[in-house]
Amino acid sequence: MAYKIFKLAPMQIVFALLTVACMVLIFCFSMEDADRSSETSGNITEIVVNAVVRDYDELPADEKLSIMAKADHIIRKSAHFSVYLLLGALAALTVDPRRLSRVKICGVIAFCFLYACSDELHQYFVPGRACMFTDVLIDTGGSCVGALLSLLIILLIKRIHSRNEA
Repeated sequence: MAYKIFKLAPMQIVFALLTVACMVLIFCFSMEDADRSSETSGNITEIVVNAVVRDYDELPADEKLSIMAKADHIIRKSAHFSVYLLLGALAALTVDPRRLSRVKICGVIAFCFLYACSDELHQYFVPGRACMFTDVLIDTGGSCVGALLSLLIILLIKRIHSRNEA
């Protein structure tokens, strides 16, 4: 019976591979030094600000700088939240989605929390980067939302499927 612990359905294998791919993506982002990381987020911030702030190009330089600084912080933290939301959702779907439970979701969230801790510790050793517990909390929050959304989607699919069978 113990061998069944490691037996995965084909969809679980796909989600496991996607989970690992997401973890590799996070690792790659984390190994960017401060300059490269700032350049990446700065480019994204510029695109978002130009799309959202009306007549941004005509604003005075000091106002542009203030807007960019605020937006950059929001974009960076949103990126943390979003990529961990994806990790939480994929990890939750890796755990037998047909039998997804609150206990398994807690395990997924614990897994994502530990990965976030290791990610921040990794950043401590990258030039110009910092290890920030607030980022661990943001990451864990994202993984919570992702895992819970997965649970909600699975429950909705089960409900629809049971109605169709009746």
